[in-house]
Amino acid sequence: MSHTERTETLAALVGDLVRIETENPPGNETECAERIVEWFDEHGIDAELVEEPYTDRPQVGVRVGGGDPTLVLNGHIDVVPAGETDEWSHDPYGADVEDGRLYGRGSVDMKTGVAIAMLATAELADDIEANELPGSIVFHAAIGEETAEPGTKTLLEQGYGGDYGVVLEPTGMRTATSEKGLAWYEITVSGEPSHASRPDQGTNAIQSAQPVLDALADYDENVRTREDELVGRAYATATMLEAGTKENVLPERATITIDRRFLPEERVQDIDAEIDDLLGEVAEAHGIDVSWERTRTYESAAIDVDSPLAGVFRRHSADVADVATDPWGVTASTDVRNFVNDAGIEAITWGPGDLSQAHTYDEHVVLSAANDGLDALLGAAREVLDGGLE
Repeated sequence: MSHTERTETLAALVGDLVRIETENPPGNETECAERIVEWFDEHGIDAELVEEPYTDRPQVGVRVGGGDPTLVLNGHIDVVPAGETDEWSHDPYGADVEDGRLYGRGSVDMKTGVAIAMLATAELADDIEANELPGSIVFHAAIGEETAEPGTKTLLEQGYGGDYGVVLEPTGMRTATSEKGLAWYEITVSGEPSHASRPDQGTNAIQSAQPVLDALADYDENVRTREDELVGRAYATATMLEAGTKENVLPERATITIDRRFLPEERVQDIDAEIDDLLGEVAEAHGIDVSWERTRTYESAAIDVDSPLAGVFRRHSADVADVATDPWGVTASTDVRNFVNDAGIEAITWGPGDLSQAHTYDEHVVLSAANDGLDALLGAAREVLDGGLE
């Protein structure tokens, strides 16, 4: 296949996937999963609709070959909601191509990664079945990544694991060996409702929340002093404040949401203890009723920066697109944690595309960069499957 033909094939496949709306919430992945299985069937490759962890939201697993080593190519097919469509210059599900860029929700996060993994799997399958490569390839189209659901974790548990993994998030083809963790905390401050014409009769939860907000601001200032060489600073950011039911009623509760970004060396259990101690001190000092709950968690993850897998992908990315080869970590959270923490599989986060485009209006991917990503992935994968890490 010529370079032009490959670019056209890749653009068509990314466009097909983008045009299928897979917003999460609520989790509309079924049609896309079924299309991916159909695509593999058209290419003579068996693909399974995996109805775990949810029967109504299947994901896709593919395994080609039975030899060692096995490389797993992972991508998620759910996307965040497109938001206000009037804010888009292009139809968020139109997959419009303009000036070498393909526009649409999920174009960069991460249906381009899924598409190049599909094409690479099909091309590598030919070499594996011709006994030209001794290794095996596994493909994942996972559900629920955007809401920390156990899609990838379940695929690994259902037999779609391997020796090495690549999570094809958009990193500009830089190779990430570590990532920050993410924990969301919902903090509830209780009050006592009263008519606003008699404010002294009740307890205003908004006013009671102020010392909690002050303490959380101090906590954020403290955790920002914690820094990792690859992924940068830790943060504790107040992102939501909800209170009140009516203009003339003192609110009986105020709910504060904290987005806590933590480093690979931090443990979520220790962060729980920090939050609990902080709120206990505020409650005692100010005589307020406060409780908390951790509502979502993406664990941090890290492998050796000198990982042979990382070295292969750094080299091929540099050869194809002159990408920097210095050690690097991703500040977002990805399903690489399921490989490293849950399955004990050496894995990296790597893929074409600009992460700053993720979740934005007019999200887009540069098609030439996507094509470079496919070239680099094929080169790196062939080296891994040919025993190049031994």
